[in-house]
Amino acid sequence: MDEPADVAQQVSTRPQPSPDSPPPVPQIAALLAASALTACGGGSSSGPSSSSPAAPPPTTARPASANDGARFLTQATLGFSRADLDALMRSGSYGDWLNTQFALPRSQSHFDWLMAKGYGDSANINNTQGMDNTLWRKLIASPDALRQRVVLALSELCVVSVLGINGPWRQFAVASYLDILEANAFGNYRQLLGQISLSPAMGYYLTFRGNVKANPATGSQPDENYARELMQLFTIGLLQLNADGSAQTTETYKQADVSGLARVFTGWDLDTSGLTTPYPPDVMRRPMVQVANRYESGSKTFLGVTIAAGASATDSLNTALDTLFNHPNLPIFVGRQMIQRLVTSNPSPAYVTRVAAAFANNGSGVRGDMKALLTAILLDPEARDGAVAAQPGFGKLREPVVRLLNWARAYGAASVSDTWALGDLSDPGTRLGQSPMRSPSVFNFFRPGYVPPDTALSAQGMVGPEFQITSEVSVAGYVNYMQQVIGASTTADLRADYSSLQSLAGDAAKLLAEINLVLAAGALSAATLAQIQGAVDSVKPSSPAALQNRINIALTLVLAAPEYIAQK
Repeated sequence: MDEPADVAQQVSTRPQPSPDSPPPVPQIAALLAASALTACGGGSSSGPSSSSPAAPPPTTARPASANDGARFLTQATLGFSRADLDALMRSGSYGDWLNTQFALPRSQSHFDWLMAKGYGDSANINNTQGMDNTLWRKLIASPDALRQRVVLALSELCVVSVLGINGPWRQFAVASYLDILEANAFGNYRQLLGQISLSPAMGYYLTFRGNVKANPATGSQPDENYARELMQLFTIGLLQLNADGSAQTTETYKQADVSGLARVFTGWDLDTSGLTTPYPPDVMRRPMVQVANRYESGSKTFLGVTIAAGASATDSLNTALDTLFNHPNLPIFVGRQMIQRLVTSNPSPAYVTRVAAAFANNGSGVRGDMKALLTAILLDPEARDGAVAAQPGFGKLREPVVRLLNWARAYGAASVSDTWALGDLSDPGTRLGQSPMRSPSVFNFFRPGYVPPDTALSAQGMVGPEFQITSEVSVAGYVNYMQQVIGASTTADLRADYSSLQSLAGDAAKLLAEINLVLAAGALSAATLAQIQGAVDSVKPSSPAALQNRINIALTLVLAAPEYIAQK
């Protein structure tokens, strides 16, 4: 998709430069006018080819170069510093790095941080104060880099959005939900399904909290919202899948299955035992419990399974989740979307087959092992082979949120006051056009099967999910916002640490080589680097302020370059 012709005009509406800043440069317009689609794979290839499901490389495989290591960290984290890259290069192997990440303890939970910061005060019962703060705190600064990458991915698969929670303590409901994702990021997907199905956040968001059994007298039926989305979006999808992810024409479920499954999700409501009204935030981290007179105790039939009348609510829930968890679609459906979130939008059939097989059986007969899934995704030949990455059909558009986090983690951005007050970044005109846990619908910010219309991608039958939130407005808004945060004054609360770049600022070529490695894994071409270098060199390194401006210009233009925005 070619970037809009008027992007340069929109970008030029930024604040006036300081005396040490360069005059407006044509390189900015040239970079933004480049085709992000071409960088993402809109070439002559229809995608990576892999004719046979080759075995993944051993966990003893190690990066052959700094660029290889940077590519791995790009896929496995939300951003990394030069020190992080150096540590990977010393660690011995990718497997060693993964095992270290799997073993890292969780940092302070979202829920506990909100309480410690006073957001549990009764004045906040009907607002979302603190939610964005704790999100940015963890995504930017939490040391468990792989876990945070997985949490963001899971939040876009099993979607909950604060915009759809109509109850008290919404920030605590979301915080508790995120804590569930964190706790299960390296656990088992079946346990994750069980915990999100009883979380107040999901109960509110997909409207089955307080769900009541059918009433023959009035004709009312149980709410079917969660039953439908649990199948369609969280577990098995709409169509039966082949092992390689290709879809058959047979539907996975019909309306009768939705209605039958909805009977399982009746009677569940908040656990308020021992609490006085108005209920404190703690109610949002307690799993929902049963209200017996609202529960449908009759038989329930769905997906070829019948739960006999009289089965307890807990047994019925477990049977339902076990049925979905053991459905042949689940490893393929979940595995392919996790590949899309971490590595590439259009994985080859063989890649999907290998990953789904590892998720179906971790080698010890365990299904749903998240560690096995992540290892299979990140160590697969298609993820690690630089020759595959160079193919036009490989890669993905980096989400705006991920681009911000790449910068923040690369240069140690931290909140001086520990408030992390970045706020809601959803506005596409002035911010990112995306903000975690604020999806406009249960279908996420973008659909996994989204095809940008009238593009080379659509002509080749390829998808580009993140293009669904890409527009003229968001392109300009992103660059303007990043320019602001990169060049924030020393009095700003969120401050980056550019000490690793300061000694390089006088030499534009060395400065850009370092930024290209840490932010783009060496993906920027010589031509692009030359354009950016011209902009950097337009500011003479005559003072500390000028040197800082050279750093700011280099970072802004690298983060705006299509070769960076297209993660390869």
